[in-house]
Amino acid sequence: MEANTTADKISEPNASSLRWGILRRALLRRHSSSPDEQSELDQNRVSRKASRGFNLIAYHVIDDPSEEKSDTSTSKNQFGSSRVACFSYKLPIHHNSLNILLYQRVDADGANLNDFEVCNRHNIDNTGLVCQWPSEDVLAYYCLSNADKFRCKKVIELGSGYGLAGLVIAAVTQATEVIISDGNPQVFNYIQRSIDANSGAFGDSIVKPMVLHWNHDKLEDFSNSFDIIVASDCTFFREFHKDLARTIRTLLRKEKPSEAILFSPRRGDSLDKFILEIEDSGLHYNIIEMYDSEVWRRHQKFVEGDDSWPNYEKDHCYPLLVNITQ
Repeated sequence: MEANTTADKISEPNASSLRWGILRRALLRRHSSSPDEQSELDQNRVSRKASRGFNLIAYHVIDDPSEEKSDTSTSKNQFGSSRVACFSYKLPIHHNSLNILLYQRVDADGANLNDFEVCNRHNIDNTGLVCQWPSEDVLAYYCLSNADKFRCKKVIELGSGYGLAGLVIAAVTQATEVIISDGNPQVFNYIQRSIDANSGAFGDSIVKPMVLHWNHDKLEDFSNSFDIIVASDCTFFREFHKDLARTIRTLLRKEKPSEAILFSPRRGDSLDKFILEIEDSGLHYNIIEMYDSEVWRRHQKFVEGDDSWPNYEKDHCYPLLVNITQ
């Protein structure tokens, strides 16, 4: 029995070792690139941010409309030496459209030592800084397509990364309050900048960014507070499963109907392991495979070999909808 346990530990690297592996590859890429090559790489990173995804919400990269007004020294203080890109997402609303802006780090997959020092200090992962993940795109589209579900509700997005889904909820659903949270303090300034840029689209909704760690006592300050929790691709690292389940149980309102809406690929038995934690927490769940006809149509195209997403695999790429209730 002990031998099997040891073998399991060897075959499943922990989050820290995965992070340092990513760092090693990033540093090797950086040192092997000339300045001209690096500039071209940066441009490619901007253009491909969501290219391998479901691309359910149209977007394009624009010049930062606030750049001329902003203090350059302030920008450097907030974002260090990283370049920042501004993405304009076009949200179809009835017969009109609404554009929201999202700020994102350009050189996110050119990782640096500070990223990993922050991750190890707070026991978090840095995946939210890397890019806009496909599950976040699907979550944002689902929220856009089911806007009535969020009307007059208090909502929190967990593990938001740059917070596309939270911004969509705030802009189109008339939610009472939207908290866009992530455990990585580095992403906070990007979320705040996006909230400031879109404040005119939020109407009466209160919208705030928050650094929230799932394993901290601070969670108790928000106990029994939210009607809806949303999250995407937050079940990858198994060492965070128990804390995520506890966070969901703590934050959901107890005195009236509330729910958590998670989107996540199955990824072997990773999602199943998380579901076990949900059951152990006394929560109920429902896993839905076909939750939107357009998402399913695009999924089938990728399965059939659409070359816009090479090496697409359902197990690792298609997000299931996990609905969690008290």
